[in-house]
Amino acid sequence: MEHFVEHMRTSYHSVHEPTCRICKKHCRSFESLREHLIGPLPKEACKRIFSNQGCKFCLVILNNPDALRLHQEICQLPSGVLAQLANLNIFDNLTIDNVQIRGPQVVALACKMVGGGGSDGSLDLCARVCLIDEYESIIYHTYVKPPTPATNYRYQTTGIRAEYLREALPLSQAQRKIQDLLYNREPMRKLRPTDGKASILVGHTLDCDLSLLQINYPATMMR
Repeated sequence: MEHFVEHMRTSYHSVHEPTCRICKKHCRSFESLREHLIGPLPKEACKRIFSNQGCKFCLVILNNPDALRLHQEICQLPSGVLAQLANLNIFDNLTIDNVQIRGPQVVALACKMVGGGGSDGSLDLCARVCLIDEYESIIYHTYVKPPTPATNYRYQTTGIRAEYLREALPLSQAQRKIQDLLYNREPMRKLRPTDGKASILVGHTLDCDLSLLQINYPATMMR
């Protein structure tokens, strides 16, 4: 019985789960952490500290309000308005005062893969994708519903649970959104690394990520 109680007290968390830097609570996703800090029913003690020292864009906690102000100048995109939309997943080109604001010049892409293709789950399936700009602001983040059922969520390395994918975005919709962000209304034939609207794409194993996302992007635009 004592062993059972001790086991019940033990909580196992993936290193990929975000943690509140105030109360150390583990949250199942970045969105859950946002709700914990600034949602409709936040934890009051955390909300009070976060309101004075927390960045509403990336949710980092700074040492004091002055450090927060300096941080937010860097955390935001140059236009300011775009960064406020970034974490809401509604980033797009905007026109402010009749001036077109272009998308970021450099975008970093990262994907998390779950396993499919039988009980061993050896087939890689894209289940989560995130894009950030050169200022480390989140441009786009979403869970992706794989085209075939996942049989191994690889939780210890991905932090992904089955419930995260139940209402996830279909692959085709995520693909279109990512392409829109990267191309920035630039026709493929006009894509070039300099003096163009499209973004330079950087990342690790980009060929693999883009293949699973079924996205073609010119090698001259990738780093």
